[in-house]
Amino acid sequence: MVSGVEKSANLGAFCQSEKKKEKDKKKKMKMKKEKEEESVGKKITIGVCVMEKKVFSAPMEQILERLQCFGEFEVVYFGDKAILEDPIECWPLCDCLIAFYSSGYPLKKAEAYAALRKPFLVNELEPQYLLHDRRKVYERLEMFGIPVPRYACVHREVPNQHLDYFVEDDDFVEVHGNRFWKPFVEKPVNADDHRIMIYYPSSAGGGMKELFRKVGNRSSEFHPEVRRVRREGSYIYEEFMPTGGTDVKVYTVGPDYAHAEARKSPVVDGVVMRNPDGKEVRYPVLLTPAEKQMAREVCIAFRQAVCGFDLLRSEGRSYVCDVNGWSFVKNSYKYYDDAACVLRKMFLDAKAPHLSSTIPPILPWKVSEPVQPSEGLTRQGSGLIGTFGQAEELRCVVTIVRHGDRTPKQKVKLKVTEEKLLNLMLKYNGGKPRSEVLLCFHDCSSAFKLAQTKLKTAVQLQDLLDATRALVPRSRPGRESDSEAEDIEHAEKLRQVKAVLEEGGHFSGIYRKVQLKPLKWAKVAKSNGEGEEERPVEALMVLKYGGVLTHAGRKQAEELGRYFRNNMYPGEGTGLLRLHSTYRHDLKIYSSDEGRVQMSAAAFAKGLLDLEGQLTPILVSLVSKDSSMLDGLDNASIEMEDAKARLNDIITSETKTLHINGSAEKPWMVDGAGLPPNASELLPKLVKFTKKVTEQVRLLAKDEDEELAEASPYDVIPPYDQAKALGKTNIDVDRIAAGLPCGSEGFLLMYARWRKLERDLYNERKDRFDITQIPDVYDSCKYDLLHNSHLNLGGLNELFKVAQLLADGVIPNEYGINPKQKLKIGSKVARRLLGKIMIDLRNTREEALSVAELKGSQDNLAVNKTTKEDTEHHTKPHTRNEESRRTSFNSERSMDQDDDDDKEPKYRLDPKYANVRTPERHVRTRLYFTSESHIHSLMNVLRYCNLDESLQGEDSLVCDNALDRLYRTKELDYMSYIVLRMFENTEVALEDPKRFRIELAFSRGADLSPLEVNDEIAASLHQEHTLPIMGPERLQEVGSYLTLANMEKLVRPFAMPAEDFPPPSTPQGFSGYFSKSASVLERLAKIWPFHKHVNNNGK
Repeated sequence: MVSGVEKSANLGAFCQSEKKKEKDKKKKMKMKKEKEEESVGKKITIGVCVMEKKVFSAPMEQILERLQCFGEFEVVYFGDKAILEDPIECWPLCDCLIAFYSSGYPLKKAEAYAALRKPFLVNELEPQYLLHDRRKVYERLEMFGIPVPRYACVHREVPNQHLDYFVEDDDFVEVHGNRFWKPFVEKPVNADDHRIMIYYPSSAGGGMKELFRKVGNRSSEFHPEVRRVRREGSYIYEEFMPTGGTDVKVYTVGPDYAHAEARKSPVVDGVVMRNPDGKEVRYPVLLTPAEKQMAREVCIAFRQAVCGFDLLRSEGRSYVCDVNGWSFVKNSYKYYDDAACVLRKMFLDAKAPHLSSTIPPILPWKVSEPVQPSEGLTRQGSGLIGTFGQAEELRCVVTIVRHGDRTPKQKVKLKVTEEKLLNLMLKYNGGKPRSEVLLCFHDCSSAFKLAQTKLKTAVQLQDLLDATRALVPRSRPGRESDSEAEDIEHAEKLRQVKAVLEEGGHFSGIYRKVQLKPLKWAKVAKSNGEGEEERPVEALMVLKYGGVLTHAGRKQAEELGRYFRNNMYPGEGTGLLRLHSTYRHDLKIYSSDEGRVQMSAAAFAKGLLDLEGQLTPILVSLVSKDSSMLDGLDNASIEMEDAKARLNDIITSETKTLHINGSAEKPWMVDGAGLPPNASELLPKLVKFTKKVTEQVRLLAKDEDEELAEASPYDVIPPYDQAKALGKTNIDVDRIAAGLPCGSEGFLLMYARWRKLERDLYNERKDRFDITQIPDVYDSCKYDLLHNSHLNLGGLNELFKVAQLLADGVIPNEYGINPKQKLKIGSKVARRLLGKIMIDLRNTREEALSVAELKGSQDNLAVNKTTKEDTEHHTKPHTRNEESRRTSFNSERSMDQDDDDDKEPKYRLDPKYANVRTPERHVRTRLYFTSESHIHSLMNVLRYCNLDESLQGEDSLVCDNALDRLYRTKELDYMSYIVLRMFENTEVALEDPKRFRIELAFSRGADLSPLEVNDEIAASLHQEHTLPIMGPERLQEVGSYLTLANMEKLVRPFAMPAEDFPPPSTPQGFSGYFSKSASVLERLAKIWPFHKHVNNNGK
């Protein structure tokens, strides 16, 4: 037994021990506090232990300079001498270390230093050994579940070693029974060896392409004679992934940040695209949620915070094909800003967690920078009624936009009997005498199209150009007889064809389409003398060209995108970007098939999302084509012809009485509303001024024709600098200074444009006016006033005033002579688009209700403090409810959901990781870019839908005041738009119809007259060949409340039902780009996690 004395002694010792512990604890806390106080004024030392060649690269210098601007860091450069010669004990001391391998770098030495000094490592050193072996890279990627191309490894101990598991045939190799058909890729196992080969099948001509690091302007070389694979070393063989000629490089800065850039793949032609400064052209692109998760996992798998890797986007999926280690983006100041901010937080969290890592409102290096002013292209309007309060949240923005400013559309028809042209037709239709040929090139396409075959080079149009050049007479003889007059006209049209094909000096970037259609045939003896064969002896050549988005159109579209970012969403611009970067902005952009519409969509997206670079990668990454929804007037062609016939009667009628369908207080109810009362008197003036302008252009074209006659007729069209053309947003100053027409149009084509208008507008022999030409005259006149005012064409101003008066009446009435006919035509043209818009709004409502229900259930669980099992028990019924909502509401599957859910990447926003305070905020944006016809048609349905017999007694969606404004608007010009915004009032019961409010607005677009002199901003913009875009105007009274339910009721009779949409299929996008990302976001709200109050283990 222990005595009382011993107990007392033990107790005393225990108490003394406890006091000592408490004293030590207080001492440590005091020291910690003193250390923290001391560190407040002490800077964190960042050691840069890399080779000097890397240290002094522009990206590294830019980012380190920004870090030092925060005033919290001191950067210490080790230098090559210290790294290579000095012992590690003599290396500088640092708190954080930047160290990575490059040629000649002593990685083991750096590891020893890190073990000795224990600094915070941005990139861990030991995993960097993996990056030198492509096999280990792929193994690590697969270990972390990151997709890689299908591959197999061939390991040789000595050169040319025979391997039983390796078989090579003419068109495939087989490794361990895994067969790779040509084309396949051969990569050296050694990642420092950049000589990668691609072997092509014999059916395509065979041969091999060698890829290598850029040498001058080349990054690959084709070797047609090489058909056997290399055998002197160890290689990886992998499946060739078609990517549409584009590579994507991803750059991480920590696991939470990734930046991506696209470039022309060296696989295409090996020519490196460079900008005027000599730098390789790369384009920033958006990553899908699945790709961002892959970037995070690559960063974690290799323990490299700053890391670059290559991404392949092929057939709707993404794969990592190479990991490079430390990499920075070049020539992107926005990236430098982001990288400096991310690294700052990384360093502070590691070495000074007590300091705030909050980013200041103005970055230190931007304090003295001037604020970039708006260009004033987009006007403010009165159309934005909604406010962003705590109770009402923006849920959906649906916008239908007309394309931007374009060149006039043109068409040439001529009958051809020349042997050269007929033989050319036979050459490209497979020798079928009764088949037609279609050769076309669009400004955003990448392949010519034939009736049966896709043609991939410019050879076809070059052949047509060569044949036409040979047929065009070198001089213009005078007219002597009717037959000779026809010959002269034929020669003039051949000259026009030649000029169009030569336009711009290249075969892309300008819309051109040539159709050769056989008309007459004859039996002729076969060339071998055995019998007869049928051959065409006459064909119709139809050439369409023009209608291309101008530099002004691109500028307008981009500016309008910026306006939307700053005005249509909460948070004044940064709000939308924040929503988008945290996967709470569900964006889809649709376009018709026309190049000008697609490029308008891409330019708008660039401004909306604050993107950098050229339009092409934005187009292929973000814009989906849907011609069935946004193209064509075939469904209403009969009704539109009737409207034009009635319109012609009203204009040319001797009696000026108009049929009244409604009250005189509503002038828009009149047949032919908006036509000037003296329309028939204006027509002769229109012809007179058109002739005056045409004659002046003829004299200018005569001088140009004489100059061209001296040039060689057999010049080959040079290659086209696509990067330069697609990035152009400014006028060609040199052409303007030289007195030439703006753009690529020469005087010959300008004259052909006006000559055709003069001929088609008025038939002198029949004394008949063609009123359908009025919009074309107005179009050409406005184009030349805006883009060619420097030519000082006399009478152009007077012509514009007359043409505008007539066009303001003719154009709206072509879509219906009165409201009921407008409604009928509009419902036929826009039926599919209306159906899709209603799907968008209904799906947004369903998502919002599902989210509200799920959030409510999660909040209730948190309040009741239930167990994990109770949580699972209570959430299951809601999950089933959500599933039933998803299955019963099948409209989303019919349009936006891919048909194979198993192939769809799943992604959930992690609020803790994303640092998002309001994960429940989710905005859906649907943008539809189309032409004038669909804007008019949709507007007519919205304003006149209540006139349908089934809706008698219902109020219009558009108030009388707005109806009057629309009547006076006349023209929905370039970049005009209709916007529907849906708000959710979260304080209203879920079942209450007033929970969802619809706001309607429209903009007239760039409808300001080029002759406007009282508007200083417009006059200034006119110098840049552009016009401002009018701001949105509301279509409802202030204080009115349009519910989604009421809008559904009024629009339903004219919208395509969801069940009538075709079954789901792969979107018609652009090959080589990841096209499923939008459908991932489409269902994001339905799987949204709300676990702010739930134990993380129960996620």
